Amino acid sequence: MRKDIVKDLQSYSSKEKAKVLQRFFKTGKGEYGEGDVFVGITVPSIRSVAKKYYKDISFEELNPFLTDEIHEYRLFALLTLVYKFEKADEKVRKEIYEYYLKNTKYINNWDLVDLTAPKIMVNAEEARLDRLIASENIWKQRIAILSTLPDIKKGQFNNILAFSQKLINHERDLIHKALGWMLREVGKKDIEVLRKFLNKYHDKMPRTMLRYSIEKMEKGERDRYMGRT
Repeated sequence: MRKDIVKDLQSYSSKEKAKVLQRFFKTGKGEYGEGDVFVGITVPSIRSVAKKYYKDISFEELNPFLTDEIHEYRLFALLTLVYKFEKADEKVRKEIYEYYLKNTKYINNWDLVDLTAPKIMVNAEEARLDRLIASENIWKQRIAILSTLPDIKKGQFNNILAFSQKLINHERDLIHKALGWMLREVGKKDIEVLRKFLNKYHDKMPRTMLRYSIEKMEKGERDRYMGRT
């Protein structure tokens, strides 16, 4: 099966696109994606291959893709897990969830996190999320942050508000963006909850985090929180 999957993936690869993706995902020395390898396959193309194989592929057969140095191969494995999860019963979902958490070292760029964590971590235990947040690895922290999205959509905000307070002084822009994004989602569900958080913390928040969180507010309110009025 591996040969067929590789053949299908490679049929979509593009050297020109690979160069663009290498720059976009910051793979240069000292950047957050340092050393990541791209072969130029778009997300829709990877999705099409994952949809073709997800029903029959096992964890064992996915392992070489999830651990591959090629970014798009890892994304193929992770999207395959998402499709398997969506169709699985509770027993298999638990297995996928545990497999996902066991392999977080390979979920090491923001797209890999963002396209999968909200789908697979839907019922993550708070203790698991707390361990991810306490990690010094930004991708584990981002997994925890994005994992709050299903709860936010259900009107449950405790975790994201706690994480936002805990990481408010984080040094990495990728964490600021993720927190701001989730706070914006809070505002979509309950604007007063977001306002209450902002009224207490807006002057302490990194500008990127603040800007993302207030994006859907009216201009006058955005200006007030940004200190422009």
